[in-house]
Amino acid sequence: MAGHSKWANIQHRKGRQDKLRAKIFSRLSKEITVAAKMGDPDPDKNPRLRLAVKEAKSNSMPKDNIERAISKATGGDAENYDEIRYEGYGPNGVAIIVETMTDNRNRTASNVRSTFTKNGGNLGETGSVGFMFDRKGQVVYPAAVGSEDDVMMAAIEAGAEDVESDEEAHVVWCADTDLNAVSTALEEQLGEAESTKLVWRPQTTTELGLEDMQSLMKLIEALEDDDDVQTVTANFEASDEVMAQL
Repeated sequence: MAGHSKWANIQHRKGRQDKLRAKIFSRLSKEITVAAKMGDPDPDKNPRLRLAVKEAKSNSMPKDNIERAISKATGGDAENYDEIRYEGYGPNGVAIIVETMTDNRNRTASNVRSTFTKNGGNLGETGSVGFMFDRKGQVVYPAAVGSEDDVMMAAIEAGAEDVESDEEAHVVWCADTDLNAVSTALEEQLGEAESTKLVWRPQTTTELGLEDMQSLMKLIEALEDDDDVQTVTANFEASDEVMAQL
């Protein structure tokens, strides 16, 4: 989680917020549309859509945007997106998973491969790094929501597997198939979460020095800037000293 918090802070310092917000809204709209198209357009009857709407709200996405994304799916004018996962390596052998939604597989594959190559990475075969991660549900609450013990108790009652707490946040982990039930139970006890989503959780991490960390940031940011990319996950770790110098 520390890596997650620090990464967000770096992006903020680098002045990427406006660009990121537009990208986040676009990514969330796409996920909402795909979820609504694949199942029921009513979030209460469609767990994937419910989670997508919840994540959109936690990112302050306007209600109009959310409703427009749902109606796009039900109106029959939504593009057909394929969900494709790419796996590869960054500096010092850091494992990277890139999740995409695309209406043009060839374009996306070419762009992702090119981005890895241009930024010192190496795109691998499907499955080349996936085994180093577990698919998990993640619910994030601000530290102010309660003590570590209170959140732990609420998480256990909700059916979660683990909680990681630091001075910034409480991160609740659960099985990917339990995310809808766990997040709903937590909401009743702790209120609305900061973030509710499915993520790739690294089983092990690779410690990076300053130079490798700078190279990895460049690669991840280039991947995130691609319109077809939904998420980028890497199993890096860096000391506070290294993060402070970025």
